[in-house]
Amino acid sequence: MVITIDGPSGVGKSTVSRLVAERLGLAYLDTGATYRAATLAVLETGIDTHDEQAVLEEVNRRAIGYDQRGILLDDESVAVAVRSEDVTANVSTVSAHPAVRTAVVEMQRQWVAFHDSQVVVEGRDIGTVVFPEAPLKIYLTASPSVRAVRRAAETEAGGKSVEDITEALAARDHADSTRKTSPLRPADDALIIDTGNLTVEEVVQVILKRLSGDPNLQ
Repeated sequence: MVITIDGPSGVGKSTVSRLVAERLGLAYLDTGATYRAATLAVLETGIDTHDEQAVLEEVNRRAIGYDQRGILLDDESVAVAVRSEDVTANVSTVSAHPAVRTAVVEMQRQWVAFHDSQVVVEGRDIGTVVFPEAPLKIYLTASPSVRAVRRAAETEAGGKSVEDITEALAARDHADSTRKTSPLRPADDALIIDTGNLTVEEVVQVILKRLSGDPNLQ
């Protein structure tokens, strides 16, 4: 089965998704990393991130994959490189291009098909666009202040203040939720979980209980 876990930055999607996949013995895909890999490829060549056709051509020229090493670009692990400040600053622009999203979504669907659709997939439009027929859709949320504090504690934050991170998260939220193609929003039938006052394990248990308590999800 395909389990989709969507939500904005800082709600714990990656940690929760990995744990749910591990508990259920399913493969795991971080789709946000696929857009980051596409952004890294574009930045490496100096292409204008606003030039949709040029960006699309570069993305189609490169091989984006995902395995136990994490995200791959031309079969080389770029798990660290895609978390750079430059990639973070440009990923919303690159991922907003409709043609680029179409190309990357196709890659994501092929990856899931290769794993016989026995997967946990996390992202921002997985339950609404990529796998709208998934039997279990989760949408994680939390207040901006909670998310900023969490991000500030991560190595990726690079010592930035909570205030700066709050501002950056707000900008990313606005870009993701207002883009014309695949805006960030919960699917109509998604289980919405506010992670603000829950531990990671508690969030995982909510998801597993929902799965075990509904015979239609078995």
